[in-house]
Amino acid sequence: MSLASNSAVTWRNDRDWEDCFSEPEGLGGCRCGTSRQQNTTPRGEGRKERKPDTCSPKECDREQGSRGRIHTDGFSTQGNKPEWFNKPRRNQKCCERRGKQALSTAAPSALRAGGMGSPGTTVGRYVVLTTKHHEGFTNWGSPVSWNWNSVDTGPHRDLVGELGEALRESNLRYGLYHSLMEWFNPLYLADKQSDFKTQSFVLKKMMPELYDLVLKYKPDLIWSDGDWEAPDSYWNSTSFLAWLYNDSPVKDTVVVNDRWGRGCSCHHGGFYNCADKYRPGTLPDHKWEMCSSLDKLSWGYRSNMSLAEVMDEMSMIEELVQTVSLGGNYLLNVGPTKEGVIVPIFQERLLALGRWLDTNGEAIYESQPWRVQMENTTDTVWYTSKGPVVFAIFLLWPLDGVLCLASPIPSPGTQVTLLGFGGTLEWQKQPGQGMLITLPHMLPSPLSAQSGWAVKLEGVK
Repeated sequence: MSLASNSAVTWRNDRDWEDCFSEPEGLGGCRCGTSRQQNTTPRGEGRKERKPDTCSPKECDREQGSRGRIHTDGFSTQGNKPEWFNKPRRNQKCCERRGKQALSTAAPSALRAGGMGSPGTTVGRYVVLTTKHHEGFTNWGSPVSWNWNSVDTGPHRDLVGELGEALRESNLRYGLYHSLMEWFNPLYLADKQSDFKTQSFVLKKMMPELYDLVLKYKPDLIWSDGDWEAPDSYWNSTSFLAWLYNDSPVKDTVVVNDRWGRGCSCHHGGFYNCADKYRPGTLPDHKWEMCSSLDKLSWGYRSNMSLAEVMDEMSMIEELVQTVSLGGNYLLNVGPTKEGVIVPIFQERLLALGRWLDTNGEAIYESQPWRVQMENTTDTVWYTSKGPVVFAIFLLWPLDGVLCLASPIPSPGTQVTLLGFGGTLEWQKQPGQGMLITLPHMLPSPLSAQSGWAVKLEGVK
């Protein structure tokens, strides 16, 4: 599961996929929206051009900040192994058998969908659940995954549906992660053996599940993954996306990421993931997302995880601030146990981030990148903005109590406040350019471990 914060940069449902995807049969030539791709090089010569039709661009606004992802799959039950443990290696049948044996012991009686959603109420604005990872186990009663789903075996519950109901009761948006590929599925392996010239897996397994997820749960976001082995023409991505954006029950609201075929990541999509834990060096010209994990070594739960392998509070805040300053959304992953429990160390981290956002959320939620994203002289001061108001978020408290900002240009009417601290702060114009801000003598929080503070600048350029 991932919890996320997001800024007010608009996400466009990017429908101009033609420079990445080949023209599907029966699409009808309808192109909705205008592309904002970084790479517009056509994939092939002589391809059929899709003609614009009457479809108008539809935009889906998302408040910038943090969000979360819950990663639970068929092998979360093993506890001491990452979710990639059962990636096909030397003994596929052994891996499959161990996964099924582990699932027979899975009984997430502690899973209370409302309880799992509560950290997101404090931390994030939307949650993404792993509905199916690469091993193929589905966390809902998939009609084409007989006896390999959470209704037929293990918990005997519709986890996708239960969590969705709880999140929407809390006014949180709901995203669904879905892996296109399946490591062990014989239909997929046969298609792979044919160099993906056949599509038995896509037509009989993958596409029916995607349509089922959309029609049954009406997600706000689809987080696609597992696409890298095959081109988009094998996955039938354009056909599905055309239906999703034009005819599905979520056509006016849904957004998608960029993992819909080999070579499309970071080039085409409603928003870009590019790579796990991706960090751009400069402000991208397309909406993007930084996907990180509380467990630094795994996306799924590990019972043998050590404290040193868990992100600390300062690291979370740094990633969040840097991501939002560069116009991105922050997706923070947590893996529940086989019983459906978010372990105490993860809860503590999420609640700590929530407390920080309670104080400094004004500088994060609904914000936009400023003309300068970070101070040139240091990477510990980052900027966001809301209209004429600028926020400077500093990750380290100055030893002399004076915050030096070189980028803002003050005016006689400039006012400076520290979020979480009453009253205005004294400032003076810095010789040359910028301003010097005198911070309170006492830290605004009694917690010595606190990191990250934000000053609100009004009347600056």
